[in-house]
Parts: sequence; structure tokens; C-alpha cells
Amino acid sequence: MSRDDDSCSNGSCGCGDNDNTEDESFHPMGADHESEMREMLDETEYDTDLGMDMAEDAMKLIQGELSEAEFHEKYNEAVVEEFDVDDRPTVDAFEEMQATESDDEHDGIFQRLTGEEGLVEQLKNVDADTSQSRRDTMKKMGAGAAALGLGGVASAQSSSDPKDDEFGAEPVGDTSASGTQLGMVIDLNRCDGCLECVTGCIQENQTSTGANWMYVLTYEDEKSDQENFLVRPCQHCTNAPCEKVCPVRARHTRDKDGIVLTNYEICIGCRYCQVACPYGVNYFQWGEPDVPYEDLPGSENDYEELKGMPDEERHQQLVDSNDHIHDDRGQWADMRPPQGVMGKCTYCPSRQDGHQGEEKQGTVACMEACDAAGMSAIHFGDINDPESRPRQYLRQRAEQEFERDTELDNGEQWGDTVTPWAKLSAFKLLEDLGTQPNVTYLGNEPGPEAEQVDGPVTYEQIGVEDNRKEHLDQFTFGAGDD
Repeated sequence: MSRDDDSCSNGSCGCGDNDNTEDESFHPMGADHESEMREMLDETEYDTDLGMDMAEDAMKLIQGELSEAEFHEKYNEAVVEEFDVDDRPTVDAFEEMQATESDDEHDGIFQRLTGEEGLVEQLKNVDADTSQSRRDTMKKMGAGAAALGLGGVASAQSSSDPKDDEFGAEPVGDTSASGTQLGMVIDLNRCDGCLECVTGCIQENQTSTGANWMYVLTYEDEKSDQENFLVRPCQHCTNAPCEKVCPVRARHTRDKDGIVLTNYEICIGCRYCQVACPYGVNYFQWGEPDVPYEDLPGSENDYEELKGMPDEERHQQLVDSNDHIHDDRGQWADMRPPQGVMGKCTYCPSRQDGHQGEEKQGTVACMEACDAAGMSAIHFGDINDPESRPRQYLRQRAEQEFERDTELDNGEQWGDTVTPWAKLSAFKLLEDLGTQPNVTYLGNEPGPEAEQVDGPVTYEQIGVEDNRKEHLDQFTFGAGDD
């Protein structure tokens, strides 16, 4: 829904002071996509201009042009007026900024951050075997750390191994991180466009017609005369702009493994996350889902009852009922969404939580289908764990490609402590935006002239409706407008 007046054009409403012209676009998918997003918001009951302005500034936020505190303060009044609440995750940084500003003495701020009980010391003492989350501690640092320039110090302290100067940093994961970060390595050289990953995802999640959470694009560009494929799930970004704009915090990052989920019970369907996502992976459930709720595994479990159970009792209930709907927190965040709610790739949280049996933990439906098809292009797991499947696959691919079996100049053996990662053809989609995507690709990166074409297997041939192709032109690959 658009505003009835033009007060936003000069920023007087407090929700944005954008200076874009009609020929400019803030969205990585281009001006046409941006126009479609505006038209889409016009069909909702919520403020179109607020959603577009927040999405634009969310892009600035993830690129470091705005702080989380500034972003929250800028839109707080307008969000509360529109939704009667402002529960965006940026409120933590905003409250930290307010607390910092209320201190009379600079030394008090410094002591709170760097003293024996300070947050910097807490980060050093985070134990991977305890329930304390490094991610939670980092959130607490917020604006206070930025005010003292500790962000730069932290970066310097977590710099890569000296060997990286010569051989390049490993293109995925963070061995210094104490927490789990689930993600993927997708080898595009092994993809043949069979679309088995697409059908596997649909069958697992019972998504409605046209909502293809896993999408495979076939394209041609100037780099290659042959067909190329881009396998595109949600990137489960560490710095997800979709999460920054959700007024009720339905879109959120799960602390224990870093996956980005939607709590269907509280999502209001404003679709602001869909506008803010630079990858085009969100789907709105327009009508009644194709598969009724009572046919979903675990539908007999009551949301309110699950929330009231102790953790161990809740987990056992979900395992005993083979629940595919709720995660271990009792949140309805898996499988297809109900009507009027946003849905996207979830990384199968009920599998990760053990509700489908131990053999399914550490797997996702798309990878399982790809393996069954004999391609094994998708590798899922904890990208912070050097022994996980995606990290092991990277080492295997590097060894196969470079055949470094002999001694290196410095006397170290291949596969021991040195790996020439810089020579491995790896990339992440739109990484320069600052989203910190947790999907790493091996193979050809689409160029600015990439053009989507029909693949060897069409969506119609596998009985799946593809209503996305007209929206997923070369801008999907991150080329943007010229």
C-alpha cells in the first residue's frame, strides 16, 4: 500500500530520505525487479514506501554505510506507527548506543568493554563446550565496540595464517570460530541440470506450486560456449538484510547453527524481507497451501504446549512424533508456510535437530537427492569445522586439481599444512555487498553478459511450475544495471 501523500519524498516522515532518480536502482537485481517489488507491496495492506526505503537502507547497513543503531533509530517511529511494534534485531545495537551515550565518563565505557569482566574478555573466554554463544557475545558488543574502534582490532586479531599470503585463504569457514555455522559448498562443475535437487526440496517441504526454494538456473555467457548451471538455494547470510527489516523478528538467525529461519507463527506477511533480499529467494504463500496442515508430519503437536515444555521433554516429543514442522525450540519454522506468510529454503532444521532420526542429521533434502542422482554437487555441513563434508570436499578438489603430492619449497607436504586455495576457482554470490553468504561455489562465476536459457531438463518435464524465470534474468547473477 502506497502512502496517500508525498511527505516521504523529502524524508520528513522519518522513514527515509532517498535521492534515487527514476534511472537508478538500489537493488542488485536491477530496476525492473525493484519496480516489481514496489508493485507487489502496493498489493499489501502495509506501507509500500516504508518497505522500499528500509530495504534500500538495509543494503547500506550491510555494506557498512549505516550502523545498526543508526538504522534502527531512523525507522523506529515509522515502524511502530505502521506495525504497533518494532522488534527488529537492530534494537540491541540501538539500546547499546543509548546506554553508551548516557555514560558521563569515557573510561566507564572502556572499562565495560575491556576490563576483566568486559565483553572483549568474554569473547576470549567463550568455551565451545558451554551454552554461551560467541554470536550472542558479539551482539552485545554492538555500538560500544564500534565507538572505541574495537572492530578494527578484532579484525587484526583474527587475521589469516601467514601461509595465506602465499597460498591464499581457504574460501569457506572460519577455523577460529567456536560456534557452528551450517552452510554449503556447491560444485557447479558436477551439476548437469537434472533438477533432482529441486524435486527433492519440494517433496521434503511440501511447498506449493511455483514456490521453488531450490532453483537451478541454466545460462550462457561470453566466458563459455557450453551450458552453465547456477544452483541457488537461500544463502543463509551471516549479515542478512532480510532479517534487518522484519518488524516482528519472525525472520531470524538461529543461534546454535547460524541458519536463517522464519517463525511462521508470528510472521505477518508484510513482505519487507522479500524486498530486502538481494538474491530473490523468498516466496509468499498467497492462497491455501497445496498440502493441508493436518497432512504434515508433526501437525498433532500444539505450538503453545511445545513452548511450555522443558527442552529435553520437548525434544523427545518431537522425535517420537517424527515432527517435520517444528524445530527444537518448538517454533514452527520448517516445511511449507501457512497462507499469508513468507517461506524460503530452511536447511531442514527438523533434520538438524534429530527429529527424523540420527541418520538425517547433518543432511538436507537437496543434497540427498543430488547424491542419489550420482552427481554429489551439493555438500552441506558445518563450514567452521575442518572435518565437515564441505571442508573435506574442498581439500579433495584442490588435491585432485593441482596434484600437489611432492614436497613444497618450504618442505611441508601437500595435505598437511599447506593448500593452494587461491588457485581453486571459488566464489560467493554478491559477496561484495557484505551479506556474508554461507554458500561457496566452485566453477565458473557468471559474468555481466550471462543470460538465462532453457536447461536440458525443463521444470515442466518434472511436473513443476516455473514462474520465476521472467524475473531471474542476468541481474540474478549480481551484474546489476549498467
